[in-house]
Amino acid sequence: MIEMQLVALIELFPSDGSRAIKEPKDTSSSPHNFIVINNMEAKPFDRSALEQLVTKRFFYAPSFQIYGGVAGLYDYGPSGCALMNNIINVWRNHFVLEEEMLEVDTSIMTTYDVLKTSGHVDKFADWMCKDLKNGEIFRADHVVEAVLEARLQGDREARAAEAGAAAVAAEAAANAEADKAKDAKKKKKKGTVVAVKLPDETVKLYQETLAQIDNYGGEQLAELMKKMDIRSPESGNELSTPQEFNLMFESNIGPTGQLKGFLRPETAQGQFVNFKKLLEFNNDKMPFASAQVGRSFRNEISPRSGLLRVREFTMAEIEHYVDPEDKSHKHFKDVKDVKISILSKDVQLSGKTTTIEMTVGEAVSKKIIDNETLGYFIARIYLFLMKIGIKHERLRFRQHMDNEMAHYACDCWDAEIQTSYGWIECVGCADRSAYDLTVHSNRTKEKLVVREQLAEPRVIEQWQVEINKKTFGPKYKKSAKAVEEALLSYTDACYVKLQKDFETTGKSTVVIGKESFEVSKDDVSVKRGTVTEYVREYTPNVIEPSFGIGRILYSLLEHSWWVRGDDEARNVLSFPSIVAPFKCCLLPLSGNAAFDPFVYKFSRELRKNGISTRTDDSKASIGRRYARNDELGIPYAVTIDFQTVEDGTVTLRYRDSTEQIRDTFENIVKLIKDETN
Repeated sequence: MIEMQLVALIELFPSDGSRAIKEPKDTSSSPHNFIVINNMEAKPFDRSALEQLVTKRFFYAPSFQIYGGVAGLYDYGPSGCALMNNIINVWRNHFVLEEEMLEVDTSIMTTYDVLKTSGHVDKFADWMCKDLKNGEIFRADHVVEAVLEARLQGDREARAAEAGAAAVAAEAAANAEADKAKDAKKKKKKGTVVAVKLPDETVKLYQETLAQIDNYGGEQLAELMKKMDIRSPESGNELSTPQEFNLMFESNIGPTGQLKGFLRPETAQGQFVNFKKLLEFNNDKMPFASAQVGRSFRNEISPRSGLLRVREFTMAEIEHYVDPEDKSHKHFKDVKDVKISILSKDVQLSGKTTTIEMTVGEAVSKKIIDNETLGYFIARIYLFLMKIGIKHERLRFRQHMDNEMAHYACDCWDAEIQTSYGWIECVGCADRSAYDLTVHSNRTKEKLVVREQLAEPRVIEQWQVEINKKTFGPKYKKSAKAVEEALLSYTDACYVKLQKDFETTGKSTVVIGKESFEVSKDDVSVKRGTVTEYVREYTPNVIEPSFGIGRILYSLLEHSWWVRGDDEARNVLSFPSIVAPFKCCLLPLSGNAAFDPFVYKFSRELRKNGISTRTDDSKASIGRRYARNDELGIPYAVTIDFQTVEDGTVTLRYRDSTEQIRDTFENIVKLIKDETN
């Protein structure tokens, strides 16, 4: 999405150093975001200052920067690697270990057949359009959103000026012009804000359109662009009709190039094709879950917003296999009272973005969340994000609307985190039904099912298909087996249609790949009947929580960053100690040789106790070194001074409060260890 100039941020810098954002869905590519309350401007959120800090401390930086860089590709430095690894370690402990999941590591390269079967070759696409004069490429929903948000911002500025707040509007406009000059060098695409008052009905229409923007397909986007005169944000030129663009990176496997493949767009398919092995490893017990952490690749139309929309990223995905007839969860009672902020699809379809707070148990009982297992994982996702430092008031769970739903999902929720860019999807939690295992089974003829011995035989009603062998073989010849297998793999809905076709016309069509075969009621009979079942055979449904680690990492940077009130140059990253890149920094007071044995001994002891440590023995003042390590988010600093040489005591400084205590090194180590576990 191409963003507006201003975003309303509320409670930007409370006394505890956190920043809570409320309300806006508006997003901004400007580094400055403002809030106006009672005609007064609050302290701005200076994104450029955070970006400078991130670059300065090498959390991450554009890949191949000395060659000019490539949009959407980033390298992580020592701080970023440590932060990401710590987030992943918490994720592993919180999900894989606590839930006894089966972790796998599958190939990044995926064959064409697998992704064709899963639907990605045909459906994994975004809508793009281009400037008809200069050829500039845009993602269609983003450009619609950018233009409408810019118009709404212009309306707000015009109304503010009309109400006597001309000074606020003027300053906002001045900042917008300054940012425009900066961003022109970076070739960022944004909506131009012009202070023009809009009719109330137009404002309402734009707001309702933005609330449903994720629900629009290509035809609807084209209609919106024509109706609302959506043009290129920078040039004002007309835009082409939106066209689909597949997001996968294509490649060839082997020297002949005959085996086509793709860099995987997700880690899920590698888990699905190994389902049979995983079920066997789990002693055929259900339910169970597999998990994977790894890189995925998407050829984004317009990479933007730093780590938020990139072409290579780390995912952590869980595939929880569950009985389709019983989606309860044995541990649901443990999380049913977890309270979350919910934005349901019905609210979005009404043109609003109002959230409601409710417990997961209440949401499941009211069928807002489809089932217990889906609700259980939504609650667990919430608890994980709280554990690593995401702010409760800046997290919501948004339900996908019908047109937006992935081709495999029957219900899906996004954990969206609010940043200066707006609400960002960071975790998806989908009920993928039995889609993936079913299509892979149909394609490979490998039965990806669970067989369950029943304690008591049961009589069930199901569709029964009978093939007339006398006519079937001679009629379809070498294709007979394929047509029969296709008929036997039909879903209930397909059998209903087949029966209806036979009753009305006496014939129907079976599609296999690109070929179609006509079958008649003389060749096949289909009806509902009862059978006695001793062994139940079923294809599991899948509940999939999918985590974008890079997006979570960036959101955590924003949620953790603040500036000490007494000095705007003193940046602090208040990471929880569980994810901080380093838990402790070791600071000798000076370069005096008397401190060297203690630095060596203490650093070894800290590491032996599992406390990651960074030694800063530079010649800078102790205050400067404290400030430097605050910028890395290190929660504890241990200072070695001349008193240490005398009695073995050290000073422990807390990052956020700057409080200091003096004690023996052994006691300090125990204290840090207790607080970081």
